[in-house]
Amino acid sequence: MGPGRLAALAWLVLTTLCSTAAIEPISTSIAVGMAAALTGLLAAYPNLLYFFQECCRDEWVSLNATGLKVDLEEKLFGQHLASRVILKAVTGFLSHENPKKPLVLSLHGWSGTGKNYVSQMIANNLYRKGMRSGFVHQFIATAHFPHAENVDVYKEQLQQWIKGNVSSCPRSLFIFDEMDKLHPGLIDGIKPYLDYYEHVDGVSYRQAIFIFLSNAGGEKINRVALDFWNDGRQREEIQLSDLEAAVSLDVFNSKQSGFWHTSIIDKNLVDFFVPFLPLEYKHVQKCVREELKVRGKAVNEDTVSMVAKEMTYFPKQERVFSDKGCKIVEKKLDYYLED
Repeated sequence: MGPGRLAALAWLVLTTLCSTAAIEPISTSIAVGMAAALTGLLAAYPNLLYFFQECCRDEWVSLNATGLKVDLEEKLFGQHLASRVILKAVTGFLSHENPKKPLVLSLHGWSGTGKNYVSQMIANNLYRKGMRSGFVHQFIATAHFPHAENVDVYKEQLQQWIKGNVSSCPRSLFIFDEMDKLHPGLIDGIKPYLDYYEHVDGVSYRQAIFIFLSNAGGEKINRVALDFWNDGRQREEIQLSDLEAAVSLDVFNSKQSGFWHTSIIDKNLVDFFVPFLPLEYKHVQKCVREELKVRGKAVNEDTVSMVAKEMTYFPKQERVFSDKGCKIVEKKLDYYLED
């Protein structure tokens, strides 16, 4: 068999094995021929098929726990709570062959504190293709669910999207961004998928991961961080118990939150409410240094200081915490590097 026919056969079989979609019937003679050729091909190249197209197999979906730990330690700045909780939650969940429910994380804090960044870290260390994986699904409230009058339609669509993707790959990741802008009631449509059911309409969701990102609860988190600072205590002394219950209650009772009076919180289906603390000047500096490294630039401390100083901080007099986190560091750096 020539290289061209070999590649064509591999591709045909590969797409068949990597897809749950129905296949049109083929004649017996063709099927027998394909089977014979495939047997020889697999004998010579047993793992060849899974190198070309993403499949829901260990070759493509497997947690790099060490990589996640290193990313959280070296690239997520000022978030001792989030780093610890997320590492334990993700590694613990993925170590269980038969979890009783999917993993549900809700990340809270002001913009620029690292919520999206952490979601990307999880995806990059779980899927070979990272955020580009066909098993990673990101929903943005204002883009995917813009109109309040269409909530019932969105709810049905969301249910079908999740059911279809989990049917294709049980180890799917769903990221819901801008939960504070999501229309109340919409997220309740996926409540059965987050619960302790073994199956819902013949589909098990227990191996999936759901991550909610929200600015809601940010003011409560910032207030606790500021109280610790005013009392002369280190931010690293802040414990999850100082914030988790207060944040969950805050978002549950906020009419500006997609979690407003949701059964997902009421039924305790969120495994962890993860607080992201406001970043200090020293953390913004670290963000600038990291961005310079990513761009392949030498770390110039004068540039680092100039960018960090240009950010706005609160309280205004003390300038303790960055009110935008590291969100606009990239754009600020563009200005200083344009020459």
